[in-house]
Amino acid sequence: MIQLGKIQALNVVKKTDFGVYLGKEELKVLLPKKQVPEDLDIGDAIEVYVYKDSMDRIIATTKKPYITLGQLAVLEVKEVAKVGAFLDCGLEKDLLLPFKEQTYTLNAKDKCLVVQYIDKSDRLCASMKVYEHLSSDSPYSKDDRVSGFVYDIKKGLGAFVAVDNKYSALIEEKELLPSVKRGMVINARVTKVREDGKLNLSLREKSYIQMDDDAKIVFERIEAMGGRLPFTDKADAEFIKEEFNMSKNAFKRAVGRLLKEDKIVINEDSIIKK
Repeated sequence: MIQLGKIQALNVVKKTDFGVYLGKEELKVLLPKKQVPEDLDIGDAIEVYVYKDSMDRIIATTKKPYITLGQLAVLEVKEVAKVGAFLDCGLEKDLLLPFKEQTYTLNAKDKCLVVQYIDKSDRLCASMKVYEHLSSDSPYSKDDRVSGFVYDIKKGLGAFVAVDNKYSALIEEKELLPSVKRGMVINARVTKVREDGKLNLSLREKSYIQMDDDAKIVFERIEAMGGRLPFTDKADAEFIKEEFNMSKNAFKRAVGRLLKEDKIVINEDSIIKK
């Protein structure tokens, strides 16, 4: 059986001047001559990927694509056209990502996490609607360090992350930093493995470890501003997050550390370097 979008071993059933046919006499696919090994003969098996060329004909290739049917991968946008975005999938023909399968606007050179599927017209396409395709049986535990791709951000929920491009994870909104954007690769810490197996992540270390780094950041900012920060830890949480890329609680802990180390003085409306 020849499977569209899959890497499979097929046998040679016919040789021609322009390539070899693989499969069975009643259902075969062409492997172009430029990809046929010299010693390949009728009856031999060869591993190929089957897709459709620019003329919508089924064709085989020995090239290994970046993505196969039902699988997830991060691909780069080569161009955006009237029908959607075309993604570099490692083959001569780019993979179509229809507009209706996009979860946010893309531009050339952007990267996106997609799953490959076959549409109603029997074409291989990509979709950014990957949530249901992510696995919840990761090998990770609390406090493990992980790397993941931010594939969506939703107000009130947070950033949705595909750890290792395949495991479902979330950075809750309260843990989210303004610097985090869709299409980013982030390094994070597992804060919780939920009952359903999905991961909760944080971009920050445990508070007692992070406090030293945060205190350093705050003190360097005070020095850069001539020794005076024109607000205190009573400032609005969103303002603090924008200014320091940290939560209000983290900022208060950092200020408390500097106060304990006798490096600052807190006035009514400012923080002063000693």
